[in-house]
Amino acid sequence: MPESPDSLPILRHPPRSDAAEPSADAPIKGTCSLIALGCPKNLVDGEHMLGLLEADGYRLVTEPERADVVIVNTCGFLQAARQESFSVIEDMLKLKRRGRISGVIVAGCLAERDRESLLKRYPDVDQVVGLFAREEIVRAADRILGGITEQRTLFQPASVVPLNDARRVRVTPRHLAYLKISEGCDRLCTFCTIPHIRGRHVTKPMEDVVAEARTLAADGVRELIVVAQDTTYYGLDLYGRPMLAELLRQLRQIEEIRWIRLMYSYPMYFTDELIEVLAEGGKILPYLDIPLQHISDRILRRMKRRVGRAETEVLLDRLRSAVKNLVLRTTMIAGFPGETEREFEELIEFVREQRFERLGVFEFSREPGTPADRMKEQLPRRVIQDRRDRLMAVQQKIIYQWSRNQVGRKLTVLLDQPVPGQENVWLGRSYADAPEIDGAVYVTGDGLRAGQFVECEIVAAEGYDLAAAPIAEAAVSE
Repeated sequence: MPESPDSLPILRHPPRSDAAEPSADAPIKGTCSLIALGCPKNLVDGEHMLGLLEADGYRLVTEPERADVVIVNTCGFLQAARQESFSVIEDMLKLKRRGRISGVIVAGCLAERDRESLLKRYPDVDQVVGLFAREEIVRAADRILGGITEQRTLFQPASVVPLNDARRVRVTPRHLAYLKISEGCDRLCTFCTIPHIRGRHVTKPMEDVVAEARTLAADGVRELIVVAQDTTYYGLDLYGRPMLAELLRQLRQIEEIRWIRLMYSYPMYFTDELIEVLAEGGKILPYLDIPLQHISDRILRRMKRRVGRAETEVLLDRLRSAVKNLVLRTTMIAGFPGETEREFEELIEFVREQRFERLGVFEFSREPGTPADRMKEQLPRRVIQDRRDRLMAVQQKIIYQWSRNQVGRKLTVLLDQPVPGQENVWLGRSYADAPEIDGAVYVTGDGLRAGQFVECEIVAAEGYDLAAAPIAEAAVSE
């Protein structure tokens, strides 16, 4: 599935099946369904829109073809992601033409990026709602059900205060949730359109983040996944210094939360205090997602990453030394403009040396409006694809060996869902696995259910995935 270089892969989420249905006496204005594409930050925006719709009398349904209104919450960062969004929009418009649904709303990053041009491309789309107009989603849905056809776009300027995500209808499994701690990005990476689409970095006040986390915990969340465009930058604009360490300290005090997973950690601002908090472990998992993108100093300068090879290696060494059993995830870009074969070989050797437990490789994508799109020395597509394949082949050997090394280990596994068509087999994850992006742990056992933490022994490995059996004498916990 396509990823943005600093993002998770495209997600497809209908409302979760255990979401509460409105009471029989509650007035129903109409039905709605969400298709969430893109990164978890976009997913949180979609969940907030569902919360607004539900509060206003809309009933949420899982299957789009059963809905009056379908919201396609799009991704717009990379060409591959945009094509995925276009494909889903076209599928929903086919349903509309067949009379299966009343209207289609296009929201999210592609809506913010392309704006009115989306209506020129798809005249049948009923409403286009920009990122910062998400509070207007009820108005957009009401227009469709009311047959109002004028003013088909809703946009607002980029927010200078953090968006409030508290009112959400979650579409993730009940036991896990994404916790968005800031909006936008102040980085000016030359390949990236995120600051243009999502605006400047705005920190969400710590008391608001903690209050939202407590609400999620009360709703059954046991794994919090902390997300932002740049989590280590958290607090700089609001408090004058990085505050991620203090935020993590407060989050781990929430009794019901069992796991806290940290994503999107830019290699800058890993303070001594943050490394100390990570090393303390406990609820904060020894798992870090640190997008690096390359290791050649010249390429990193062209990317404007502001962190060179020497600083990166020092950071990785410090983290490995401080955090026991650390799993590192990163992303790399193959074929950046001007990348020489020697610089690419330097990247390959770095990956071999570091042996990242998790790594994604992306082909460089020319994004209109970015400095990298205007750079000379653009590489042929076949060269870019070949380099991606070569680097992935190196990483595949590393991860396959890592998986084999897990056999015989005892790990706690969080069960996400039963495996369809297989009796007593569950799809779960260890601390080393972020949902939708990393491998899985398949657990076979009686009397299990989603949301349980099960102490297991790893009995087999196949590629990126593991197989496990519950340890008979170990307790199973919620």
